[in-house]
Parts: sequence; structure tokens; C-alpha cells
Amino acid sequence: MELRHLRYFLAVAEEGQFTRAAARLHIQQPPLSQQIQELEQELGFALFMRQPRGVVLTAPGETFAARARSVLLELDNAVVHARRVAQGQIGTVRVALTSSAAFHPLTPTAIRNFRNMYPEVAIEMNEVNAAEIIEMMLNGRADAAILRKPVETPTGLRFELLTEERMLLVLPVGHRLVSSRAVPLKQLANESFIFVRRPGAPGMYADFIRACQSKGFEPNVVEEVPRMVTAINLVAAGGGVSLVPASMHRYHQESVRYCRVTGDQAFHAPLHLVTRHDLQSPAASHFREALLTFVHQHPYRE
Repeated sequence: MELRHLRYFLAVAEEGQFTRAAARLHIQQPPLSQQIQELEQELGFALFMRQPRGVVLTAPGETFAARARSVLLELDNAVVHARRVAQGQIGTVRVALTSSAAFHPLTPTAIRNFRNMYPEVAIEMNEVNAAEIIEMMLNGRADAAILRKPVETPTGLRFELLTEERMLLVLPVGHRLVSSRAVPLKQLANESFIFVRRPGAPGMYADFIRACQSKGFEPNVVEEVPRMVTAINLVAAGGGVSLVPASMHRYHQESVRYCRVTGDQAFHAPLHLVTRHDLQSPAASHFREALLTFVHQHPYRE
């Protein structure tokens, strides 16, 4: 039994006549009659009672017609659903992001814009460090990622700059340098620094460390933590000082102060979108396109 047999059968059942059914199906009447006879032989019972002016369904024919309509409707729905998946109208996009990337106002705004464009695409978000993000992307456990500086840039992944922002020094309330609007780099020589662990964010502090070395001192890193939020919490508790992207300056404002660092260069934190070159998911492709378009139309300003 083939799907065409079901369509032929239902056309005859709905038209009540082989001639009209054949015209509707754009085939000749004799082949249509032959197809129905073959279907009846396969089923082992009559589908129609022949009458002078047409045909009517038998009792088993009526039962079979109801199920046949259900089968074809389900098939049509499956085709529509699959087509929408192929077009990226429905599906799931798995997004991995670092905590500092999640704090940047561009991230939730751009993702909300994508949700408005594709309301039937689900977004699964997972907050991990940069090293884990690269592993997830390479293993196919994430479709897209937003991070600062990657641990590595494997050839299978695409890294696209979304924006850059200034890095700010984080000081506990009451620190001797709090009154400064901008702190000269060389005044930080004796400070105790709290950084995010470099295996998780290896590139975030590289420029700063090199700048310190150029001024004749090595920054004293007393603790490395898994998240920038943790670093700010430790600064608030008097554990040292840190540097974070400017977009995090609203966090813990009652306990810490944020200020710029002056020196031979400004320290910046980039924000990257990471996707695979061989994107298989149409929804993931739309996610990338939507974010890049949004960033182009709404550039971030510090």
C-alpha cells in the first residue's frame, strides 16, 4: 500500500463518483478504478458499494476513510513541521557564555531581539568559563557562544568580534586610591591582585600584565577565582584589587569602587561570538545572523 492509494481512495469517497474523482486527481478514470480495486484486494474487503449514479462507502470503508484522513493529516503536519525546522523557524539553539559576557548589556538585549524575531526557537543557556566553552563548541554540545578572549582559536570555530569595552580597576571602599578618577599604572606595584583563573580566561589580563612588566614590576596575584563576580566579591571583602570589564561596574556598588587605569595603553576587553564553520542547525545560523545584524545596527558605546 502506498500513500497515493490513500489519496485516490479519499478522493473517490469525497466525490462519490469515479469520474469526478479522476478529474480532481488529474488522471484517467480506468487507472483510478484499477487502483481502488487493487487496494480492496490488498485489504480483503470492499471499500465502496457501486450504485447507478456513483459509489458510497461500505461500513469498513467508512472506518478506513477516517483513519486514512488521520494518517494523511499527520503526514502533512510532519512535512510542515520539518519544513519550518529546515527554515530555522523552530528548533533549539544551545548558547554557552562566560559570566562577564552575560553581564554585558549587549548580550541580553541581542538575545531578546532574536527571541522576538524567532519566538518558536528555544534558547538553552549555559554559563561556563572560556576553556569549557571551546570544548563544548568542538564537541557539538553548544551551537553558539559569547565570550571575551578565547583560550584557543581552533580552525573549526569562527570567532567574530561583537564589541570592545574598557577594563576598570576594582577597589574596596576606603582604599587609598579610591579618590583618584584614574590610577597611574605604576601606583599598583604593591597591590594584591585577584584575577580569574587563567586557564578559564587566559587572554583577559595579558595586556595588563605586560604593561606592568614594562613599568618594572610583576603584579602580585594573590588569588585566582573561577568567575569575575567572585573576584569582585573578594575585593568587596578586602581581599585585594582586580580588573573587570566596564559593563560590570553596576555590581556591588555599595562595597567597591571602579576607576580607570592610566598608562602607556588603555586596557580593553573584547566580546566575541563563537560559532562553528559547519553550522548544521538553521536556527543556529539565524542566531548568528541576528546577533551580528543587531550589533551592526546598535553599536555599543561605553
